[in-house]
Amino acid sequence: MKSPLFWKVSTLLGCILLLLVPLMLVGNLISERESYRNEVENTLRQSTSGPQQLVGPLIAIPVTEVYYKQEEAKKVEYKKRYMHFILPETLQVVGNQHVQTRNIGIYDGQIWNTDLNIKAQFTTEKLAELQGETMTLGKPFIVVGVGDARGIGAVSISKINGETLSIEPGAGVYGALSGIHIPLTDNALAAKTVSLEMSLNLAGTGSFAVVPVGRNSEMTLNSNWPHPSFMGNYLPVKHEISASGFQANWKSSWFANNLAGWFNDNEIPEWSAIPAFSVTVATPADQYQLTDRAIKYAILLIALTFMAFFVFETLTGLRLHPMQYLLVGLALVLFYLVLLALSEHMGFTPAWIIASLVGALMNGVYLQAVLKSWKRSGLFVLALLGLDVVMWFLLRSEESALLLGSAVLALALFAVMYLTRHFDWYSLSQPKRTLPSGSTDKDTMRLWK
Repeated sequence: MKSPLFWKVSTLLGCILLLLVPLMLVGNLISERESYRNEVENTLRQSTSGPQQLVGPLIAIPVTEVYYKQEEAKKVEYKKRYMHFILPETLQVVGNQHVQTRNIGIYDGQIWNTDLNIKAQFTTEKLAELQGETMTLGKPFIVVGVGDARGIGAVSISKINGETLSIEPGAGVYGALSGIHIPLTDNALAAKTVSLEMSLNLAGTGSFAVVPVGRNSEMTLNSNWPHPSFMGNYLPVKHEISASGFQANWKSSWFANNLAGWFNDNEIPEWSAIPAFSVTVATPADQYQLTDRAIKYAILLIALTFMAFFVFETLTGLRLHPMQYLLVGLALVLFYLVLLALSEHMGFTPAWIIASLVGALMNGVYLQAVLKSWKRSGLFVLALLGLDVVMWFLLRSEESALLLGSAVLALALFAVMYLTRHFDWYSLSQPKRTLPSGSTDKDTMRLWK
């Protein structure tokens, strides 16, 4: 307990623990600013439309089925009403998506607008199977469902079997499904096949999805957004991503998705839960995510800096007060606050460069007075800038972050071991001896006398 080395190390650990408090405050500020940005995205969603999922086209047939039950020696008639769906044999969807960035103050969000060309072909053979003495069929109609009806723009339809049909608002089916429907006439259903070709303009935010309701379904999507996220039920069979946008193609069939099983006569489909081709207009790692990741390395940066000072003290005999350690640590914490403030206005990389230079200037001027030398101060400043460069690569190289971080720690440990390989650590553990009057203490390696 009387060893100067013990108290030195304990005090430095105490300084690091004290610096956790401002680091925590900066972390809370990052979360708060990020929540403001998320509110902007919610505002855009509420003002325009939310994520969109296209379901259809489907042929929906209202069915009223009569059945009887024996109750108390008499036959009682009951009626059951449900929708019978005929799914297309083939479905082809081609979309051209245009993504726009909207700003609210210093925050922004994305809104997309997609022009869709839809082709579907149905067979009417199953209509004959529904005919019976106990069944009454209503008027069939084609259903095209979407996630948010506010995003429906221009809708146009070509002739179905040579006949022009009207388009009506609302899906017209049971359950929470928004969209449009197209009433079918007897002439349209007279043929063995019903071919539909239509175009639809759909706007939204976040994800865009198409349910592969066809026995064979295919979707092709072109977009100007270079940051798509294909996380969903089905990955595209092929895709190309460039700085100008992406192109993706999906294919599926009932053999792979068993989608026909979702449309049972006795149940209302869970429209939002049906598996679908999907892509999200994803926001790349923004300044808040990157700054939050950066602050996780703050303790490593502070510990390496303190270790460098400690080795410098040990090798030179120059003494640094714990307050001087603490002030340098606070300057390192301030780096993250400056980084957050600047990144909201100029982007993460320029903000990182400026924040690094500001921190280097502060520490350089201060360390010149502490270390009594511009040369020593310059070496430490260059070392800090080098650590900032390494940290930047750590943030940008997600796949090799662990490898790079391990290499930095290994090099730092090797440097300490190499510089102190001839040093007698027991000399630091000896308690301070009493000196005769008039003599001087020549033990320059003693810490904090």
